[in-house]
Amino acid sequence: MKRHLIPFAIVFTALATFLSAVEKRAITEKDLFKFVWVADPQIAPDGSQVVFVRVNVNEKADQYESSLWVVKADGSDAPRQLTGGTRDTSPRWSPDGRRLAFTRSIDKDGHAQPAQIYVMPMNGGEARAITDIPRGASGPEWSPDGRTIAFSATAKPDELTPKTGEKPHESDVRVIADAVYRANGISGSGFVDRDRPAQIWTIAVPAPDATPSSLKRITAGEFPTGNYRWSTDGSQILFVADRRRESYYYPSDSDIYAVPKDGGEAKAIVSIDGSIGAYAASPDGRIAFIGMIAGTPERSFTQPDLWVVDLPGGTPRNLTATYDFDMNGGLGGDQRSPRGGSPAGPIWSRDGRSLLIKVGEQGDTNLKRVDVASGRIESVTTGHHEVMSYTADAGASTIAFVRSTPTVLGDLYVADAASPAAPKQLTKFNDDLFGQLAMNEPEEIWYTSFDGKKIQGWILKPPSFDPSTKYPLILEIHGGPHSAYGNTFTHEFQWMAAKGYVVLYTNPRGSSNYGQEFGNIIQFNYPGDDYKDLMAGVDEVVKKGYIDETRIGVTGGSGGGLLTNWVVTQTTRFKAAVSQRDISDWANFWYTADFTLFTPTWFHKAPFEDPAEFAKRSPITYADKIQTPLMFILGDEDYRTPPGAGGEDLFRALKYLKRPTVMVRFPGENHELSRSGKPWHRVERLQHIVGWFDKYLMGKATVTYP
Repeated sequence: MKRHLIPFAIVFTALATFLSAVEKRAITEKDLFKFVWVADPQIAPDGSQVVFVRVNVNEKADQYESSLWVVKADGSDAPRQLTGGTRDTSPRWSPDGRRLAFTRSIDKDGHAQPAQIYVMPMNGGEARAITDIPRGASGPEWSPDGRTIAFSATAKPDELTPKTGEKPHESDVRVIADAVYRANGISGSGFVDRDRPAQIWTIAVPAPDATPSSLKRITAGEFPTGNYRWSTDGSQILFVADRRRESYYYPSDSDIYAVPKDGGEAKAIVSIDGSIGAYAASPDGRIAFIGMIAGTPERSFTQPDLWVVDLPGGTPRNLTATYDFDMNGGLGGDQRSPRGGSPAGPIWSRDGRSLLIKVGEQGDTNLKRVDVASGRIESVTTGHHEVMSYTADAGASTIAFVRSTPTVLGDLYVADAASPAAPKQLTKFNDDLFGQLAMNEPEEIWYTSFDGKKIQGWILKPPSFDPSTKYPLILEIHGGPHSAYGNTFTHEFQWMAAKGYVVLYTNPRGSSNYGQEFGNIIQFNYPGDDYKDLMAGVDEVVKKGYIDETRIGVTGGSGGGLLTNWVVTQTTRFKAAVSQRDISDWANFWYTADFTLFTPTWFHKAPFEDPAEFAKRSPITYADKIQTPLMFILGDEDYRTPPGAGGEDLFRALKYLKRPTVMVRFPGENHELSRSGKPWHRVERLQHIVGWFDKYLMGKATVTYP
């Protein structure tokens, strides 16, 4: 009798697996409302726990909510919620692991108030605010002795005392003397307040029942300070700054400064001929940092390297000069946590002999270990994925990181630095949702462009793909231009595939992740040969036999929007196009963007000095050649690629020419619409992009357009 049970069990299991696969559904644009993001992991000094920011969507309120959660690093317990706020971010452990500092914004009279610094005991008890500063406080950093917290604020000292008497008239007239006076991400008009540069403040951490006191501004002056850290001995606060008036006239050049912990003169302690990013101090007086040499002449793309310098007075040494990939690199996509992100950077080992760093390499980002003496590099994590943010305990023996793949939004993992091959998954917030979704892993391809260069790309197919069927194709183009696609989750791509499209995304010349020469080759030729790389990619997919060549579309954002515009001026093979946060007129961009082209990175001269060159590479010059139906997706508060330098201009030209076009405007949104815009706006953006392609590639009216 038992002999018959085994075949039955096999059949039953196979049937259950089949039914489970059948029951899976396609991902939708509105699944965004169910996503949960994990951000800014911070491991306890003893490596026993990890605190992180958990972000979810409140669909009804059309906003994101963030709270702090904690999980044991050994995975023995499920994650638990630590704070009850809805705008809690930036968790930082005290050196003894007994307290946690973080930022919180509360609601008052229905409006979000400026964030303040809070401290809570980790053995139980309520969090309490230790700052109450006009315009808010951010970025708490504990001193090594745990008695003081440094933070950033734009308030002026005289604003800390309430004013009495009649309020004087305050003029709203702006007198502007800077070429760059608006910045992407500043709500409303985008105007930069030069009278309020971010400065470093400190506050003594009060006892649980004591009143906060000893508030002090440490830095002052006209230049903002950022990326600050305490020195190892706690006597100084380090920070990064570019202290040149109107620095946009010059190649990028920032230094690391040190200021006494009680205030005083800030002095540059680390300098290279270029810019400095994330850094970390070792216990024995060295600093490791990410640096980019400006180059002579200045380059459009400079690959970031890992450097080390002995203090005081040592000469910086480039550890990765011969390693031709991006230190601290990342990937482009639409699923960065919309709140609570944190900068990555080098982490010292306990013995000071090596550094942990994230590296972007051919569509993957992984953690590497770099030997400080020899520069030898070895892998810590491996695989086709993106390590997004990461942290380590005091000796870098236990590592926690957030990992994403093309079919996984992002979860928290922990690994032993000595044997990292089998990391342990600590969070599974999206497992229930993603377990219901039918999604394909992309197919990686390498193809040869017109001049023999090898280009990497990926093909994402519909979940029920049938190679004998002809499918419409959508070409996706990344921005930057020095960014890169790769093995990370992108909602837009997966939803397009779920709607029946084959999606091609590639990294043409100019992309990061492939070395200095490949990244900088587009200097003074953008757009140019990158267009040929993109067309070669389309040709490669068409050769596979399952693409309907009469139904090909193209879309991209930022630099990808520029290239989308360029593509449809060069060819009529695309039957629909969506240009997002684009550039159509380089001269207009030169005059209005929130960063300048004053230095010769993409053009040798100013537009009034060489108007022909700007016109030559501006899509609007060739507007009359556009036959492809073209949609524009624009954020009203985008000052990175202002609408007036892109979609507005080209839309008007196409209307004059009576070509099929629409412009979709998103109020209150900036250049980050696809990544951190309001949830409903992000959903509507996806609906319009796919709706336009449905109209012209599928013959469906999923969205009605005039």
